Amino acid sequence: MIIDPRFGQLAEGLTGFSTALKKGEKVLIDAYDVPDAMVIALIRAARARGAIPFAQINRARVGREIALGAEQAQFEALCEIELARMRQMNAYIALRGSDNIFEAADVPSSRVQLISRIMKPVIDQRVNKTKWVVLRWPTPAMAQQAAMSTEAFEEFYFKVCTLNYARMKPGMKELAQLMRRTDQVRVTGPGTDLRFSIKGIGARECGGQYNIPDGEVFSCPVRDSVEGFVQYNAASVYLGQQFDNIRLAFRKGRIVEATSNNTRRLNEILDSDAGARFVGEFAIGFNPHILEPMRDILFDEKIAGSFHFTPGQAYEDCGNGNKSQVHWDMVCIQRPDHGGGQIWFDGKLVRKDGLFVPKALQKLNPAYLLAG
Repeated sequence: MIIDPRFGQLAEGLTGFSTALKKGEKVLIDAYDVPDAMVIALIRAARARGAIPFAQINRARVGREIALGAEQAQFEALCEIELARMRQMNAYIALRGSDNIFEAADVPSSRVQLISRIMKPVIDQRVNKTKWVVLRWPTPAMAQQAAMSTEAFEEFYFKVCTLNYARMKPGMKELAQLMRRTDQVRVTGPGTDLRFSIKGIGARECGGQYNIPDGEVFSCPVRDSVEGFVQYNAASVYLGQQFDNIRLAFRKGRIVEATSNNTRRLNEILDSDAGARFVGEFAIGFNPHILEPMRDILFDEKIAGSFHFTPGQAYEDCGNGNKSQVHWDMVCIQRPDHGGGQIWFDGKLVRKDGLFVPKALQKLNPAYLLAG
């Protein structure tokens, strides 16, 4: 089969820079509505590194049909099967494409919550015990979300996904080190005044190893330390439904008030379990190619000049111990064209209107990242 050169370039990055596959390592390629040619490109790239590739082909409409009639015994059996397989894997590469991001919108929330709860051990195994990378695949639906032609969006997609992520490393290292030394964080902007501690939590650099596109450093609030309120200005799609103008208010770490264009459904999700109303991640995004939200979190959470503040499950690494079946990355953009905003660490201004202020962090500003 003749492979689009862009497919080969992306496959090289995913098996090389992102997951660093080694001889004899097993990798699961999990493809959702992705062209066979891209899956084959990944298989070839994995084999070229001496790794052992496995492939699973998924279809969104088939998955929806299964979810519509989900039963506990059915997914308990599936969890057992999938967990046994994931425990055999050293690496995981997922490509997710669909012509309809709302394909699962009519799956009852009770079924979605059942599936999420039962399948959570598989996700935990993958996130905490394998080298993994997840990315979306460009489709006409994604182009429509981004208000671009299909051809223009594909060009944008491959430019973003094959960015020289190594150029981010110096700035990311400095930001992560600063976050590890920080106790008190304050985030301000239109409708936003958050205060919390990240003391002792740590920080993780994300420059192409876990998500593509990438470009963030994340930490996590001390669980009970969050006070104040946040107004998110990027639309969010979660469990197949869109949410706009989400506003959360916190007291002693817990979300005590939550509103949006769909307040009822928002609160249903936040009531999924005891941990869903606490925050499991705080991250700062800086991908210079991604400027506007397109209702796809793998892109939106990396928007230049953004941060995300995530209700639900915390990571084992750089986490606060919060447990939940929910992990909902909600995004706020702080560039002037989106209202501006500031981030302060221990009383010192770190980022203003989307641009890093300290000299050591200015290597994460677009002017530097796009110069290479």
